Amino acid sequence: MSRTELALAFGLTLIMVMSLQIAPAHACGGLFCAASAPVNQAAERIIFSKNADDTVTAVVQIQYEGPSEEFAWVLPVPGIPEVRVSSDMAFARLQQSSNPSYTFTTEVEGRCKRRRGADSSASSGAPSADFGGAGGAGGQGGSGVDILASGSVGPYDYVVIRPDTSFEQVGDIVVQWLTTEGYDVVPPGGNPDDIADLLGGYMLDGMNLLAFRLTKGNSTGTIRPIWITYESERPMIPIRPTAVAANDDMGVMVWVLGESRAVPVNYKALELNQVLINWLNGARNYNQVVIAAANQAGGQGFVAERAGPSSDYEDVVLLPFERDDWEALRISTDDLSPIELLRESAWRFRAWDGYRAVLERHLPDTLDVDDFLACPSCIEDGAVEIDSLAFIEDLDEDVIEPMVATQELLESRPYVTRLYTTLSAPEMDLDPLFDFNPDLPNVSNLHTARRVIECHRSVYREDAPTRFELEDGRVVRLHQGDPWPFATDDEDAMPANAQVLALTTSGQGTVVQDNADAISEALSEHNATVATAGCGCGVVSPNAQLGTWASLALFVLIRRRRRRPA
Repeated sequence: MSRTELALAFGLTLIMVMSLQIAPAHACGGLFCAASAPVNQAAERIIFSKNADDTVTAVVQIQYEGPSEEFAWVLPVPGIPEVRVSSDMAFARLQQSSNPSYTFTTEVEGRCKRRRGADSSASSGAPSADFGGAGGAGGQGGSGVDILASGSVGPYDYVVIRPDTSFEQVGDIVVQWLTTEGYDVVPPGGNPDDIADLLGGYMLDGMNLLAFRLTKGNSTGTIRPIWITYESERPMIPIRPTAVAANDDMGVMVWVLGESRAVPVNYKALELNQVLINWLNGARNYNQVVIAAANQAGGQGFVAERAGPSSDYEDVVLLPFERDDWEALRISTDDLSPIELLRESAWRFRAWDGYRAVLERHLPDTLDVDDFLACPSCIEDGAVEIDSLAFIEDLDEDVIEPMVATQELLESRPYVTRLYTTLSAPEMDLDPLFDFNPDLPNVSNLHTARRVIECHRSVYREDAPTRFELEDGRVVRLHQGDPWPFATDDEDAMPANAQVLALTTSGQGTVVQDNADAISEALSEHNATVATAGCGCGVVSPNAQLGTWASLALFVLIRRRRRRPA
C-alpha cells in the first residue's frame, strides 16, 4: 500500500468484550493503556461510514478496566479529525438488530408407529441463537512534537500531535512524549522499541496521533464510544499495533456504510460451511466456526454476516416512541417543576449513556445522585432547585443527540454491510482495508433450516431418523436424540469454509479455495450411517435395534408354542 493510501485510509483500534467470545482476555494492544491496568480485549467493534463529501466517519466502542487516572487511548489519524462522543446503547441495539440467527422448522414426513395415548403432533420450531458463531490548535509539545489540536469531549480530554519527521527515530520521539505526558503506552511484557517502530511507521506515512485520557474527576464508568470524522478515500483499521499484546482469536466486528456492499479488498472473503454449524442448539458454536474459518484462510479473512439496504435499520437505534418522549419532555420544560422534570427524565432516559454525568452536574450537593436514581418519586416536591433550561440543553447534547446521530448515520448511506473475523497476534501484520462492490448480492443474517422427521409405521417417532435440509441444499441425517455430528475440534473436522474468495470493487470475485468436494465427501460418509426408516438396511438407532430384536424374540417364542403338539 502506498504512503498516500495509508495517510488517507484511516481506521482505528478499539477494545471491548463481546458476547461471542468464549471468555474475556486481557491485553492492551493498539489501545495503549497503562501497563498495570490492561483493558479487556475480546473484540473490536467499529462503525465506518464513507460519506458523500469524501470524508469517513468512524465510531469506536471502548471498554476499559483499571484505575481512571491510568486510562489512555492513542490511535493514528489522518489530519485533524472532528471529535465527539457516541453511545454504548447505540452499539448494543445495532448489534442486536444485525446478529446472525440460526433456526429450524420441524415437520413430520409419513406416519410413525403410535403408542397408546401418545400425541404424534410435530413441533413447529426450535430455539434460535443470536451472536454475537470507539479545542484550540497550535503550539509545541516539546521534544520534537507539535500539538495540532486539543480539547474536551464527553468524559475525555484529547490532543492531536505530530512529530518532527526529520528526526531519525520518529517513533522514539512519540513514545518519549507520550510517556512524559503520562501515557503509559508499553503494555505488560511489551518492548518499547516495538511500540516505537509501529507508531513511527504510521507517522512516516503522514498520519498524526490522537490521544485520549479521562478528564479529571471522571471515573472509568463514564467511558463512552468515540465518534471521529476525517478526510479519507477508504476505511482502514490500523490493526498492527494491536499485535503487541493481543489475545488469540480476537474478534473484530465492523459495520461499513456506503453506496453498496463493502468488501475487504486486502483480506479474503469467507463463506462459512453451514454443515459445521450446530443447528440443533441455535449455532452456539458459531464463533468457533468463524475462528476455524479465519485460521484456515491464513488468518486474514472476513465473514459477511449481513449486507443490505440501510432501510433495514430504520428505528433500530432510536425507537419512535423514544423520539416522542424526548419531544414531549423538551416542550414541557416550562410547565414542569424542577423535580417533575428530573423524574420524567429519569424514567425515560436513566439507562442512556451520559445521563448520570448530566445529573451530577445539575443536582445540588444536598441530594445524592444514587439516592435520586434509586427512587425518583421519593424526592419531595420543592426539595430540588435546578436550571431547567440548562439541564434540558445538556441532556440533549450529551444523552439524546448521540443516539439520534447514530440512527441518522445508519440512514445517511444507502447500504450497510456487517463483517466479522477473528485475529491472533501473528496474523496482525496487515491493516484491513475496505472498499465497495455494487455487483455483489445482499446477505441475510437470518438462516433457517428444515428438519424433517422421517416417520414409518415400523418405528416410533422417538426412534425415527431425521434430516436437516440446509440453505445451501445439503442434507444432514441424524438419529433422534443424537448430538450434531460435526464439530470444529474433531480430529478429522471438515473444512470450516465452504469457499474462500478474493473480492475487488467489481464482479463476483475469484475463488481462492473451494471445499465443496471435501464437505460433500465427509457428509456422505456420515449420512451413510443413518438408515431411512422402514428400508431394512443400514444402521438404525440403538432404540430401534432393541425394539426389533425384542419383537423377533417374541415372534420366535410364539411360533415354537404353536408347533408344540396337543
